[in-house]
Amino acid sequence: MKLFADLKILYHMALKPVRGKDHAARLESFYSGQADNYDDFRNRLLHGREQLWQALETPQDGTWIDLGGGTGSNLEYFGDRLSTLKKIYLVDLSPSLLKIADQRIKAKGWSNVETVEADATRFQPPCGPVDVVTFSYSLTMIPDWFAAIEHSLSLLRPGGMIGVVDFYVSRKHPAPGNRRHGWFNRNFWPLWFGSDNVFPSADHIP
Repeated sequence: MKLFADLKILYHMALKPVRGKDHAARLESFYSGQADNYDDFRNRLLHGREQLWQALETPQDGTWIDLGGGTGSNLEYFGDRLSTLKKIYLVDLSPSLLKIADQRIKAKGWSNVETVEADATRFQPPCGPVDVVTFSYSLTMIPDWFAAIEHSLSLLRPGGMIGVVDFYVSRKHPAPGNRRHGWFNRNFWPLWFGSDNVFPSADHIP
Protein backbone atom coordinates (compact mmCIF):
# COMPACT_ATOMS: atom_id res chain seq x y z
CA MET A 1 0.00 0.00 0.00
CA LYS A 2 2.82 2.42 0.86
CA LEU A 3 4.57 1.56 -2.40
CA PHE A 4 1.41 2.35 -4.36
CA ALA A 5 1.04 5.65 -2.54
CA ASP A 6 4.66 6.56 -3.28
CA LEU A 7 4.23 5.68 -6.96
CA LYS A 8 1.15 7.88 -7.11
CA ILE A 9 3.08 10.77 -5.61
CA LEU A 10 5.99 10.25 -8.02
CA TYR A 11 3.57 10.22 -10.95
CA HIS A 12 2.19 13.59 -9.94
CA MET A 13 5.67 14.99 -9.32
CA ALA A 14 7.43 13.69 -12.42
CA LEU A 15 4.90 12.81 -15.11
CA LYS A 16 1.51 14.45 -14.66
CA PRO A 17 1.28 17.77 -16.55
CA VAL A 18 0.66 20.80 -14.35
CA ARG A 19 -2.05 22.98 -15.85
CA GLY A 20 -3.88 26.14 -14.88
CA LYS A 21 -4.53 29.68 -15.99
CA ASP A 22 -3.01 31.20 -12.86
CA HIS A 23 -0.72 30.33 -9.95
CA ALA A 24 -3.53 29.09 -7.70
CA ALA A 25 -4.93 26.80 -10.39
CA ARG A 26 -1.50 25.37 -11.15
CA LEU A 27 -0.86 24.65 -7.48
CA GLU A 28 -4.18 22.85 -7.17
CA SER A 29 -3.47 20.91 -10.36
CA PHE A 30 -0.18 19.75 -8.84
CA TYR A 31 -1.43 18.91 -5.34
CA SER A 32 -5.04 17.75 -5.72
CA GLY A 33 -4.16 14.19 -6.71
CA GLN A 34 -1.51 13.70 -4.02
CA ALA A 35 -2.84 15.59 -0.99
CA ASP A 36 -3.95 12.45 0.87
CA ASN A 37 -0.44 10.98 0.82
CA TYR A 38 1.47 14.25 0.84
CA ASP A 39 2.75 14.20 4.42
CA ASP A 40 4.22 10.71 4.52
CA PHE A 41 6.22 11.19 1.33
CA ARG A 42 7.34 14.75 2.07
CA ASN A 43 8.57 13.77 5.55
CA ARG A 44 11.20 11.67 3.79
CA LEU A 45 12.02 14.31 1.20
CA LEU A 46 11.89 17.73 2.84
CA HIS A 47 14.67 18.05 5.40
CA GLY A 48 15.37 20.84 7.86
CA ARG A 49 11.79 21.69 8.80
CA GLU A 50 11.97 20.37 12.34
CA GLN A 51 15.30 22.12 12.91
CA LEU A 52 13.82 25.43 11.75
CA TRP A 53 10.77 25.13 13.98
CA GLN A 54 12.91 24.28 17.00
CA ALA A 55 15.33 27.15 16.32
CA LEU A 56 12.72 29.89 16.06
CA GLU A 57 11.46 31.47 19.24
CA THR A 58 7.76 31.17 20.04
CA PRO A 59 6.80 34.19 22.15
CA GLN A 60 4.13 33.69 24.82
CA ASP A 61 0.76 34.70 23.35
CA GLY A 62 2.49 35.46 20.06
CA THR A 63 1.12 35.26 16.53
CA TRP A 64 2.69 33.11 13.82
CA ILE A 65 1.97 32.95 10.09
CA ASP A 66 3.07 29.94 8.04
CA LEU A 67 2.92 31.02 4.39
CA GLY A 68 2.48 28.08 2.06
CA GLY A 69 1.68 26.00 5.13
CA GLY A 70 -0.08 23.25 3.16
CA THR A 71 -1.39 20.39 5.29
CA GLY A 72 -0.23 21.90 8.57
CA SER A 73 2.18 19.06 9.27
CA ASN A 74 4.85 21.58 10.30
CA LEU A 75 2.80 22.44 13.36
CA GLU A 76 3.53 18.98 14.73
CA TYR A 77 7.09 20.17 15.34
CA PHE A 78 5.87 22.75 17.87
CA GLY A 79 4.94 20.10 20.41
CA ASP A 80 3.70 21.68 23.64
CA ARG A 81 4.85 25.12 22.49
CA LEU A 82 1.91 25.36 20.11
CA SER A 83 -0.51 25.98 22.97
CA THR A 84 1.54 28.99 24.13
CA LEU A 85 0.77 30.90 20.93
CA LYS A 86 -2.30 33.07 20.75
CA LYS A 87 -2.87 32.53 17.03
CA ILE A 88 -1.39 30.63 14.10
CA TYR A 89 -2.48 31.36 10.54
CA LEU A 90 -1.87 28.56 8.07
CA VAL A 91 -1.96 30.21 4.65
CA ASP A 92 -2.02 28.35 1.34
CA LEU A 93 -3.54 28.58 -2.15
CA SER A 94 -4.36 24.86 -2.47
CA PRO A 95 -7.82 23.86 -1.17
CA SER A 96 -6.81 20.19 -1.30
CA LEU A 97 -3.91 20.72 1.10
CA LEU A 98 -5.94 22.99 3.37
CA LYS A 99 -8.62 20.31 3.60
CA ILE A 100 -6.02 17.95 5.10
CA ALA A 101 -4.90 20.77 7.41
CA ASP A 102 -8.47 21.31 8.64
CA GLN A 103 -8.78 17.60 9.39
CA ARG A 104 -5.51 17.70 11.35
CA ILE A 105 -6.58 20.78 13.31
CA LYS A 106 -9.88 19.16 14.27
CA ALA A 107 -8.23 15.87 15.25
CA LYS A 108 -5.60 17.64 17.39
CA GLY A 109 -8.02 20.11 18.95
CA TRP A 110 -5.90 23.10 17.95
CA SER A 111 -8.31 25.92 18.74
CA ASN A 112 -5.68 28.61 18.06
CA VAL A 113 -4.94 27.51 14.47
CA GLU A 114 -6.84 28.89 11.47
CA THR A 115 -6.46 27.94 7.81
CA VAL A 116 -6.70 30.66 5.19
CA GLU A 117 -6.87 30.21 1.41
CA ALA A 118 -4.89 33.23 0.26
CA ASP A 119 -1.89 34.45 -1.71
CA ALA A 120 1.33 34.70 0.31
CA THR A 121 2.04 38.11 -1.21
CA ARG A 122 -1.34 39.56 -0.19
CA PHE A 123 -2.58 37.94 3.03
CA GLN A 124 -3.33 40.43 5.78
CA PRO A 125 -3.89 38.98 9.27
CA PRO A 126 -6.87 40.59 11.00
CA CYS A 127 -4.85 40.81 14.22
CA GLY A 128 -2.33 43.28 12.79
CA PRO A 129 1.48 42.86 13.12
CA VAL A 130 2.74 39.37 13.97
CA ASP A 131 5.79 37.85 15.68
CA VAL A 132 6.93 35.18 13.21
CA VAL A 133 6.46 34.44 9.50
CA THR A 134 7.73 31.17 8.03
CA PHE A 135 8.18 29.67 4.58
CA SER A 136 8.69 25.90 4.58
CA TYR A 137 9.49 24.68 1.07
CA SER A 138 7.09 27.28 -0.28
CA LEU A 139 9.29 30.21 -1.26
CA THR A 140 10.60 28.35 -4.32
CA MET A 141 6.99 27.88 -5.49
CA ILE A 142 5.98 31.54 -5.24
CA PRO A 143 6.39 33.27 -8.64
CA ASP A 144 7.27 36.66 -7.15
CA TRP A 145 9.16 35.48 -4.11
CA PHE A 146 10.80 38.89 -3.66
CA ALA A 147 7.31 40.32 -3.14
CA ALA A 148 6.53 37.53 -0.65
CA ILE A 149 9.58 38.42 1.45
CA GLU A 150 8.86 42.14 1.31
CA HIS A 151 5.24 41.52 2.27
CA SER A 152 6.35 39.32 5.18
CA LEU A 153 8.58 42.09 6.48
CA SER A 154 5.62 44.46 6.39
CA LEU A 155 3.60 42.02 8.54
CA LEU A 156 6.16 41.79 11.35
CA ARG A 157 6.09 43.81 14.52
CA PRO A 158 9.44 45.26 15.68
CA GLY A 159 11.77 42.41 16.64
CA GLY A 160 9.79 39.84 14.65
CA MET A 161 11.43 37.04 12.68
CA ILE A 162 11.21 35.41 9.26
CA GLY A 163 12.24 31.75 8.98
CA VAL A 164 12.89 29.92 5.70
CA VAL A 165 13.77 26.33 4.86
CA ASP A 166 13.78 25.32 1.20
CA PHE A 167 15.63 23.92 -1.78
CA TYR A 168 18.43 26.00 -3.24
CA VAL A 169 21.32 25.84 -5.66
CA SER A 170 24.59 27.59 -4.97
CA ARG A 171 26.26 30.23 -7.05
CA LYS A 172 29.20 29.16 -9.18
CA HIS A 173 31.40 31.15 -6.79
CA PRO A 174 29.54 31.25 -3.45
CA ALA A 175 30.43 33.51 -0.57
CA PRO A 176 33.06 32.18 1.87
CA GLY A 177 31.56 29.60 4.18
CA ASN A 178 28.71 28.66 1.82
CA ARG A 179 28.58 25.31 0.09
CA ARG A 180 29.43 25.12 -3.61
CA HIS A 181 27.36 22.84 -5.82
CA GLY A 182 28.91 21.28 -8.90
CA TRP A 183 27.94 22.13 -12.47
CA PHE A 184 25.45 19.26 -12.72
CA ASN A 185 23.55 20.21 -9.56
CA ARG A 186 23.47 23.90 -10.46
CA ASN A 187 21.99 23.18 -13.87
CA PHE A 188 20.04 19.92 -13.61
CA TRP A 189 17.95 20.50 -10.48
CA PRO A 190 16.45 23.84 -11.55
CA LEU A 191 15.31 22.17 -14.79
CA TRP A 192 13.93 19.13 -12.95
CA PHE A 193 12.04 21.10 -10.33
CA GLY A 194 10.95 23.70 -12.86
CA SER A 195 8.64 21.17 -14.53
CA ASP A 196 6.55 21.31 -11.32
CA ASN A 197 6.84 25.10 -11.05
CA VAL A 198 9.40 24.86 -8.26
CA PHE A 199 12.30 27.23 -8.88
CA PRO A 200 15.36 26.83 -6.62
CA SER A 201 17.69 29.76 -7.11
CA ALA A 202 21.13 30.91 -6.07
CA ASP A 203 19.44 34.14 -5.03
CA HIS A 204 17.77 32.32 -2.13
CA ILE A 205 21.11 32.30 -0.28
CA PRO A 206 22.47 35.77 0.65
